[in-house]
This record gives sequence, C-alpha cells and structure tokens, in this order.
Amino acid sequence: MRRLLALALAGLGLTACGSVSPGTALRSWVSQSSFVANTRTLQGDASHAATVLRRADSTSGQLHLVCGVLLYDTEAANASLPSPDATTTQLLTRAYTLLGAGANRCYRAGTSPTARAAALGDLGSGAALLAEASARIANAGG
Repeated sequence: MRRLLALALAGLGLTACGSVSPGTALRSWVSQSSFVANTRTLQGDASHAATVLRRADSTSGQLHLVCGVLLYDTEAANASLPSPDATTTQLLTRAYTLLGAGANRCYRAGTSPTARAAALGDLGSGAALLAEASARIANAGG
C-alpha cells in the first residue's frame, strides 16, 4: 500500500513539473513555428496572387509563378500544425486549406474570369480565417 501511495505521489509530482499553462504553450509554439513571419509571408503571397488574378492581362506563366509560391508557403506553414490550442489549430487548418485551394485554382485559372473569381474567393476566405487565428493568438498573449 505504501509503495502504491509513493508511486502515485511521484507521478503527481512529475506531472506538476511538466505542466505548462495553455498561454505559455501557445507562445512557445508561435515562436518555434515562426508563426508571425510565416503569416506575414502568406498575407503577402495571397495579396500578390490576388493582384495578378485581378489583372486581365496577366499570363498563365505569371499565375503559375505567384500561385506556386503561395502554395509552397502555405504547405510550409501547415507543416507547423498542430498548435497547442485546438481552436487555433482548427482555424489555421481551415485557413491553410482555403489558401492552398485558392493557390491551386489560381494556378489553373488561365484567362477564365470565372476560375479567377473562384480563386479570389478562396484566397479571401483563407486570409480572413488567418486573420481570425492571428487575433486569437494575440489575445492569448502569443
């Protein structure tokens, strides 16, 4: 019985030593994942892709370049998931999914106004979710 009690107390002690507050865990993840830099990069990539998509005279080659870069950077940011916060992870997963879908649509859009509009819709929705996740992180002290 004493052994069992000693093991239980030792386990509790080890658990307490390894406890990190949710805010601290999120701040650590933000730093380790380069979240701020990655988010700025994605925002710039999405903005640049949207500019090229809106230009009627942009070529498929120009779309391939800007949208390929956006897709690459989106996949790199997605690789840092999950975050320690489930809601943040859900928001970022949805944001990165939409940004990736927008990049793929952008890549294939060619001169089609309909395809370009669909890509712009995905990019706008993804950027909005990325902003929401960023606000959540900022409010958590990240």
